[in-house]
Amino acid sequence: MELLKALAAPARSPDIPESADLYGWLAGSWDLDVIRYGTDVSAQQIRGEAHFGWTLEGRAVQDLWMFHAGDLHMHGTTLRVWDPAIEAWRVTWIAPSTSRRDELIGRRVDGQIVQVGTNRAGTPIRWLFHDVTPDTFRWTGEVLEADGKTWKLEGEFRARRRKDQSK
Repeated sequence: MELLKALAAPARSPDIPESADLYGWLAGSWDLDVIRYGTDVSAQQIRGEAHFGWTLEGRAVQDLWMFHAGDLHMHGTTLRVWDPAIEAWRVTWIAPSTSRRDELIGRRVDGQIVQVGTNRAGTPIRWLFHDVTPDTFRWTGEVLEADGKTWKLEGEFRARRRKDQSK
């Protein structure tokens, strides 16, 4: 627990401009409905959770995503670090059980949070936060098909902020 206390930060660092704060609104705990995880799993009514917070002296936003349902298991963490040199966020997703590591760059594009990069195999990926309100969002993860034009939906989660943040 000492690690968690040392890692956590109460707020965004003043080194990050308020206008560049794409992720601070996520701080807290969220309940997830898993809609798509490789294939459409919405009929299985899989539930999960995600927890977000400022870390590393307020210079990063880190999360933990997790769900368990039958053969589907996922635990992973994302570290989003503001990079003033490129005026964007460097995003790294790690899921140890699958040896997955994705690297992306996050920016605001036309009012949406868009993260683009590559997965471990070097395939282009795109992650988006849609339909954002203070208490809900939809997250989608897409991979670029071999034709170089078509984005294929691989993951979709609908999130609701927990009212009781003590869970």
